[in-house]
Amino acid sequence: MIELRPFESLGAANHGWLDAHHHFSFADYQDPERTTWGRLRVWNDDTIAPRTGFPPHPHRDMEIVTYVRKGAITHEDSLGNRGRTEAGDVQVMSAGTGIRHSEYNLEDEETTLFQIWIMPDRRGERPDWGARPFPKGDRAGRFVTLASGRQDDEDALPINADARVLGATIKAGDTVTYRTETGRHAYLVPAAGRVRIGEVEARARDGVAITGVDTITVTALEDAELVLVDAA
Repeated sequence: MIELRPFESLGAANHGWLDAHHHFSFADYQDPERTTWGRLRVWNDDTIAPRTGFPPHPHRDMEIVTYVRKGAITHEDSLGNRGRTEAGDVQVMSAGTGIRHSEYNLEDEETTLFQIWIMPDRRGERPDWGARPFPKGDRAGRFVTLASGRQDDEDALPINADARVLGATIKAGDTVTYRTETGRHAYLVPAAGRVRIGEVEARARDGVAITGVDTITVTALEDAELVLVDAA
């Protein structure tokens, strides 16, 4: 099954400082047909105004991956971590037994990002945070694992879930493939560009829910930047 979820069909909430679009039920947006996709629970497409952001607030028992598309986000948390993650880079927060954090756009331009929540395999794990750069040139024409709960993904940021978050860049006319396993759930969003998956055409910021497919083949109709979650 390959199901297109057009950007225009997503839940939306504009708070002035935050323009948020929700691929899955979140806050005041509730859709019984879009609650989870396997262990994938949240995929928010956020635009954060300059010099604003999320003040300190708590989380627990959730793996939260932030993929920055433009600008930068500055993180602080109750464990004493502080870091700035800029466009093309990724940060991961394992909320575990509990953590408080803030996420501010301290830049003079808008920050756009994907905020992805994945349900952990086990509750009550130790909270943690980490970030690292993933140069787009390193993922040209192929998927690179950015965050993963699988032991063989040593170069990825670790999460406590049977899931992978992957990124790729692809030139117009080229094709990239990803092999998954029977019974898993994949969710693909082009951060930029227009692509085709099977018979489905997706534009930038559309969602594509995929299951029952062993090999995902993506053809770029325009230069594209892809983010893919593969989850149990």
